[in-house]
Amino acid sequence: MYIMLLLAWEIIMDKLDDEEREILEAFDAGTLTLIADKEKELEKHRQYAAATFKKDKRISLRISSRDLAALRKRALAEGMPYQTLIASVLHKYVDGRLQEVA
Repeated sequence: MYIMLLLAWEIIMDKLDDEEREILEAFDAGTLTLIADKEKELEKHRQYAAATFKKDKRISLRISSRDLAALRKRALAEGMPYQTLIASVLHKYVDGRLQEVA
């Protein structure tokens, strides 16, 4: 059982980015500090998020009927509108988080 837990821990650690590892190490070391004004900090990050995800431009896009049907099918399976799925895919692409599978 102990070996299984170690293997699971290694898998989790491999998936963490540098910032997540730093946070976990600080937690383990007991050096994390509380935020003095939690509500103020939360509001600041809410504003960052709202500005990041604000959709203030419209575009017109031509795609094949086949691709549109596939997008609608995938969006239905994901439980979201197809326009939201398209916007999400484009956002991930421009952020470099969309990886091509060979």
